[in-house]
Amino acid sequence: MPGEIARSWLLVSANRTEQFDQAERSRADQIVLDLEDAIDPKHKSTARDGVTSWLAGGGEGWVRINDRASDFWSDDVDQLKGVPGLRGVMLAKTEDAAHVTETFDRLGGTTPVLVLIESALGIEEAVSIARARGAFRLAFGSGDYRRDTGTSAEDIAMAYPRSRLVVASRVGKLPGPIDGPTVSSSHPILREQSAVAVALGLTGKLCLDVEQLPVINEVISPTQSDVTWARDFLDDFEARGRVIRDGSDLPRLGRAEKIDKLAKAFGVQPLPSRAAASS
Repeated sequence: MPGEIARSWLLVSANRTEQFDQAERSRADQIVLDLEDAIDPKHKSTARDGVTSWLAGGGEGWVRINDRASDFWSDDVDQLKGVPGLRGVMLAKTEDAAHVTETFDRLGGTTPVLVLIESALGIEEAVSIARARGAFRLAFGSGDYRRDTGTSAEDIAMAYPRSRLVVASRVGKLPGPIDGPTVSSSHPILREQSAVAVALGLTGKLCLDVEQLPVINEVISPTQSDVTWARDFLDDFEARGRVIRDGSDLPRLGRAEKIDKLAKAFGVQPLPSRAAASS
């Protein structure tokens, strides 16, 4: 699935090399091999070697690298530069647009940087970060943000940072942002939290468990009823010669075209017609 519209982003600890192939074969739209929080500082070098070896051997995925201010950032970007199979990097704890551009440039100027924002400062700098050269998409490090601010996990408490990332992504002309992971193993809770993210305008979600993937992919995809409406609207629009009748047509056309594009990418079919259902 193209990274611009990828819904589920599966984080895999970089020291679990035996799980890399399984993750790549999973239902995840993208996988992210984690060299940051998941790895003890004493084991960073070994984990980095395992990641680059797997990528160079035919694997494909993203890599979460350590933040720009850390002692490990430089080694991360230098060792990953030019490695076959590297789709992009996720830059941890980003708080400044320069962190993005420096990472992008050190990687050779062609590797996309998925920007993980995890603090109050990062949220407030989100617009300039989204405009940074090399920024590919924004992601929300919700757990670290809560630790930084003392915010609870309640939807109302987390609405501001999520909305801030949505607005910043739009200003920076980036795809919709990626929400933080849901820790609970309860599918109803995961479904509810994914739906809240979608309602706020986020278009992807980090996840920690392969069992979460089908739920995330389903909730973030257009519904069958949405696809039915979009196809009906587009068919009618074409039938009347693409004539704009009133001020609501253009916004509805834009929404219908977006839904139709995503439905085709995700394989979501419209509801069967009454005639087909009764045959």
